[in-house]
Amino acid sequence: MANIKEIKDRISSVSDTMKITNAMYLISSTKLRKAKKMLLDTEPFFFSTKAMIERVVSHLPAETENIFLETRTDIPERERRRGYIIFTDDKGMAGAYNHNVLKLAEEHIRADGDKWKLFVIGELGRFHFTSRNMPIEESFLFTSQNPTLHRARKIAAEILEYYYDRKIDEFYIVYTTIHGSTCEARFEKLLPLDFIAQIRAEAPPEGMMLEEFLMEPSPSAILDNIVPNYITGFIYGALVESFCSVQNSRMQAMDAANKNAEKMISELKKNYNRQRQAQITQEITEVVSGAKALKRSKEAKVRKSERTST
Repeated sequence: MANIKEIKDRISSVSDTMKITNAMYLISSTKLRKAKKMLLDTEPFFFSTKAMIERVVSHLPAETENIFLETRTDIPERERRRGYIIFTDDKGMAGAYNHNVLKLAEEHIRADGDKWKLFVIGELGRFHFTSRNMPIEESFLFTSQNPTLHRARKIAAEILEYYYDRKIDEFYIVYTTIHGSTCEARFEKLLPLDFIAQIRAEAPPEGMMLEEFLMEPSPSAILDNIVPNYITGFIYGALVESFCSVQNSRMQAMDAANKNAEKMISELKKNYNRQRQAQITQEITEVVSGAKALKRSKEAKVRKSERTST
């Protein structure tokens, strides 16, 4: 059993750790409020851009040709080259946040044979795949913290270049969304845009009056302009949602750590008090025993002196 000094040192160590986890909790709660505001500010642009694409596509002439109208279904399923954009964090201590994203990504990668390329955001994701000898096609060397539209544009530009050059047939995105206090790893298709194919496949209801659109300089040029904006908005939204999720996950992890530390300190203090009480009892026993022994010694000396005098 640990002695009193060891218990005191342990209580001090846990208390110091608790100060750190409590500070991290407060920092994450502040960042989460900021990130949620960013998310609310982003959503109107994203949904408006998507609605505009849907309106434009529903009025496109049948003969319009554009790379964003391609479904690439002519390529056999097993032959399609897929790109995975994976959002992780730069550090741990966020519960199962990184684990869930990486696990979901690997489940789909293993099912694709060797026709895949990885595009990774976040230091932990880079370390994870590098340590498993899984080549990373593009590693965006900026922090996953504090997402900006500039970073989203850079990622979107790289992704679209691979798509334009037909090096990648399909792009998927693996990130984390937040619903209330719950985080969920999501796997979604980014390119080709399935909702465009659905709109093109569905004929307008008979007798429906369509809006009159004047598309200048051409329908294809309009798609070339608004679809990249949609991709940028989608990636920026994923960056912000991932940032929200990691702060929420870290808050919950630090809150759990604080509660565990409080329980640990409580148990250590009980153990300390028991040890201290036992030590005090032992000291009292030793003092009483010593006093009794001294008294017996004095009594023995007195009796010996009395015998000698007689």
